[in-house]
Amino acid sequence: MTAKFGPSGNSKGFYDEGYKSSVDMPKWLKEKGLDAYEYSFGRGINIGFETAEKIGNAAFENNILLSIHSPYYINFGSSDVEMQDKSQEYLRKTLILADKMRADRVVLHPGSVGKILRKQAFENLVVAIKKSLTMLKELNLYGKIFICPETMGKKNQLGTLDEILEICQIDETLIPTIDFGHIHALGRGAINSIEDYEFIFNRIENALGRYRLDNLHCHFSRIEFTDAGEKKHWTFNDTQYGPEFEPLAELLVKRKISPRIICESRENMAEDSLKMKKIYIEYLTKLNYSLQSEQ
Repeated sequence: MTAKFGPSGNSKGFYDEGYKSSVDMPKWLKEKGLDAYEYSFGRGINIGFETAEKIGNAAFENNILLSIHSPYYINFGSSDVEMQDKSQEYLRKTLILADKMRADRVVLHPGSVGKILRKQAFENLVVAIKKSLTMLKELNLYGKIFICPETMGKKNQLGTLDEILEICQIDETLIPTIDFGHIHALGRGAINSIEDYEFIFNRIENALGRYRLDNLHCHFSRIEFTDAGEKKHWTFNDTQYGPEFEPLAELLVKRKISPRIICESRENMAEDSLKMKKIYIEYLTKLNYSLQSEQ
């Protein structure tokens, strides 16, 4: 098992090469040497079953692991019954389309705290996640599609590392989406070394066990932040922003962890995914060479 890499959405380069449809994206990614693709419904669910099936078939034929990002406006932290009902419906539609696309993971933004106490918002989230798991079973998708709650980057959002780990303890089929840029931003520059990454991995393994550590869903990009947290995603070339990927790659190889890593670099996500994969393979090659030398 090795880590898999791919973009969130379609790079500017994809369109610059003359492509227009996401149906062509899996083949394009395979030709680039990538393994994964996250299709986003973040700003709305705007495709039908036919297109969903075409994207899914293309991903399957090109051995691209497909995940879906559910709408950003889902808010499971809300105390408003109508908002909760709408959020469940948005997730239900996402899950149905994810199944049509042969996707195995649906990434979820947990929601915001708003004007209520954080404790109350988190309790609302717990109730909503349990309802979502029941819905998964009703759709006969439990164990087939995994809901992946994401660590968030702003203070007023639910989704600290502690909160995501607590949520994922509700059911063993919940897989965390560990967004390293968000963790870095929320901590105002919290990730600066291999030890910082190791601290995160240790927390995950202690809370959820080795299996889910091995099967993590991850987001990565350099990120700009303010005192309130996340401000803007940047590319690997924007070196004034962190976090750095090399220590993460080294740790993945050292601890034999094989997550799916989705790049969210601004407009450059496929190209930066490939940079990450090359760095990771370099560390993997070094480890294999070292082991052979010792024999």
